[in-house]
Amino acid sequence: MQSKLGTYLNFCKRAGKLTLGVNAAKAARGRAYLLVADASASENTKKEIGKLSKKFACPVIWVNDLASLVHKEACKLALVAEEHLAAAMQQAYGETE
Repeated sequence: MQSKLGTYLNFCKRAGKLTLGVNAAKAARGRAYLLVADASASENTKKEIGKLSKKFACPVIWVNDLASLVHKEACKLALVAEEHLAAAMQQAYGETE
């Protein structure tokens, strides 16, 4: 699952449809279809991610070691702004649970 999810995240990154970081996600405008969050985030960060999930009305996928998937050190949140890739990530994540 991690490699498939990482592949989809990199597709979004190449397409310019991926926002990395909690502060960048707060400042994001437009539609978000999925939030991918690191399970090792602090409690305050998890609260902020919950608020963003409500703001954008989108689901959150919690993964281990998000930083290695998006190739950015200490990254705790990735916002996906591409509908079809977000659906594919949700489907891939749901198959492994």
